[in-house]
Amino acid sequence: MFIALLIWSCGKNKSPLAKETSHNYLIESTELAKVIDLPSTKILDFRSQELYSRSHILNAINISRKDIEDSSYPYSGVIPSKNQLEKLFSKLGIQTQDTIILYDDKGMCEAARLWWILQNYDFHNVRILNGGFESWQATNGRTSKVAPKFLASNFKLPDNPSMSCIVSNKDVLDAISANAVIIDTRTIEEFEGTYMKPGSKRAGRIPNSIHIDWALNINFDGDQKFKSRHEIEKNYAHLNLEESERIIVYCHSGVRSAHTTFVLAELLGFDNVKNYDGSWVEWSYDKDSPIEFDTF
Repeated sequence: MFIALLIWSCGKNKSPLAKETSHNYLIESTELAKVIDLPSTKILDFRSQELYSRSHILNAINISRKDIEDSSYPYSGVIPSKNQLEKLFSKLGIQTQDTIILYDDKGMCEAARLWWILQNYDFHNVRILNGGFESWQATNGRTSKVAPKFLASNFKLPDNPSMSCIVSNKDVLDAISANAVIIDTRTIEEFEGTYMKPGSKRAGRIPNSIHIDWALNINFDGDQKFKSRHEIEKNYAHLNLEESERIIVYCHSGVRSAHTTFVLAELLGFDNVKNYDGSWVEWSYDKDSPIEFDTF
């Protein structure tokens, strides 16, 4: 499929789909165990505060999705500003040169959101713990009930960030008219318009979008890790995508679609994947945005 549009790149150039990708942004529990005591290893826990207080990875700091949102918008889920993120990480004692490890208990969905945010701000020293907290427990990794103490730092992101993995609602409108590939990563009920999550103004989907649930890529019936490359490839094989195909993904508020961005860009090697940050909450909020929905 040929799209006569500007080709963007999310992060570094990816290797062709036929080759093995590097998986640089994934870390296994056994690998984390080797570096957990290094001062330059900072671990962020995206689970609920209740679960965190019961047990968490040693030295992990508990944060929430709200901590990495810009609350100035009339809807939730918008990417934080560079200044907001720098203030948060400085408050948490993260140094600019540190390696940030992210984990959750939701199939790495929350972790992938922050990974995606950091890609836009050109900070690449970040890893997602494959399998999350369950994977850590399965390897008898060290845990604690005590929140770590830390000194505030002066964390800085690179100047003039590329914002290389994000698109706006105008970009999506242009993509619709250009017949670009738009993937809806929500549940089938949300896609069909029979269910509307809180925060939405209207039910339905973006016109011409294709439904592929983000959760298909996670082994939820097993170790909670990403499925094999072969299994994941099968989820998208029917699209017959070229490695440089322009792909836009969206969900309700850009979290599940950030996960699919990681899958397509890092695990499968597509080099032109963009996440629509506002996603359905923004799209449905704007009464002029066109929508589709199924009728029964």
